[in-house]
Amino acid sequence: MSWDDEDTVFQVVMNHEEQYSIWPDYKDMPAGWRAVGVAGKKPECLSYIDRVWTDMRPLSLRKQMAEAAQSTSAPEADS
Repeated sequence: MSWDDEDTVFQVVMNHEEQYSIWPDYKDMPAGWRAVGVAGKKPECLSYIDRVWTDMRPLSLRKQMAEAAQSTSAPEADS
């Protein structure tokens, strides 16, 4: 079995920043990644990632940008 073997089953995995990847089912999951419940051949897993990972920015950056947008759009207090 290898990454390029057509018969290899992969897991779709996600890290704490909500970034996706694939990982061979026969290998131990690397630290910091968790399975999302989707498994199959490489093309199927990559197709799933293409459908669901629509915002490539890491979660921490998305949160930071949302907070910045809220602080600039918040009404200022009267003096």
